Amino acid sequence: MTPIGVVTIGRNEGERLIRCLKSAIALFPQDTPIIYVDSGSTDGSVEAAESLGVQVINLDMSRPFTMARGRNTGFRYLVEQFPDIKYVQFIDGDCELIPGWIEQARETLDNDDKLAIACGRRRERFPDASIYNRLADMEWNTPVGEAKACGGDALIRVDAIREVNGYNETLIGGEEPEMCIRLRQRGWKIARIDADMTYHDAAMLKFSQWWKRSIRGGWAVAEGAAMHGEPPEQYMIRENLSGWIWGLFLPLLALGLAWFTSGLSLLLFIGYLVLVWRIYLYRRSHFDDRPSHAWLYAIFCVVFKFPQVIGQIKYWLTRWRGQQATLIEYKTPA
Repeated sequence: MTPIGVVTIGRNEGERLIRCLKSAIALFPQDTPIIYVDSGSTDGSVEAAESLGVQVINLDMSRPFTMARGRNTGFRYLVEQFPDIKYVQFIDGDCELIPGWIEQARETLDNDDKLAIACGRRRERFPDASIYNRLADMEWNTPVGEAKACGGDALIRVDAIREVNGYNETLIGGEEPEMCIRLRQRGWKIARIDADMTYHDAAMLKFSQWWKRSIRGGWAVAEGAAMHGEPPEQYMIRENLSGWIWGLFLPLLALGLAWFTSGLSLLLFIGYLVLVWRIYLYRRSHFDDRPSHAWLYAIFCVVFKFPQVIGQIKYWLTRWRGQQATLIEYKTPA
């Protein structure tokens, strides 16, 4: 049986982290190395992990923290201490592994030597706790088959990670798809299989949390386009342009010309209603969402354009000033 190791990252996840680690302990043989990389938690996460028998690495917080840096640190320790490991199951500290996932993912990688990553369906643990949790659950539902990218939870081949030198530690968001681009450029493949992989606890109960998370998403869009926007990848080019148009230029144009057009320019705002309708139809036809869920998703996709463009502006201002990017956090300690 192909040997697997586990790398978990977290920061002030509290009970979420305990559920995460217990799910891994329950699903793997007793001799499986499970590494937890902590990023300056103040809620007893380190002590909780150690009490479960998990190996803990405390990240050096004198350097700016990113999730990519946490994953790389855990990976390097894992392969140095356990050189026979062939696959690594990465899992965020706010997630839980679902029984049956590891067997299906391992078999998928075993059957294709060019497959770098196997990922599955991430589900929200409490999708009905808030509309924001529901949106996250819908966001995780990506098409099954060969994919261009994965998320934070995935079973990854050690040789593939080594070949591209892991995650880009400077990124504060979008580090997984960025690494997947470099993997695909070297001939590796990524697959999303039709299997439940993890439960995720977004813990988004307030609009302000969703707004901050969306700003981080806008930052990732801008940075992704800046790094890999050139052909043939053209990564995030369409999303980047959409943010500028819908989040900034169209409202400025409509409001700026209102005086000169006796208010006729305000009709441009009808474009947002058309966009909502198009997204609704797309969700209904491609994902078979409930009508209420499809409407929710469509409306918030359009509202997202405004925090998105704020994130895009923040990225470029930070870059032009030569400043260090810092993580945009939306969660409160558990």
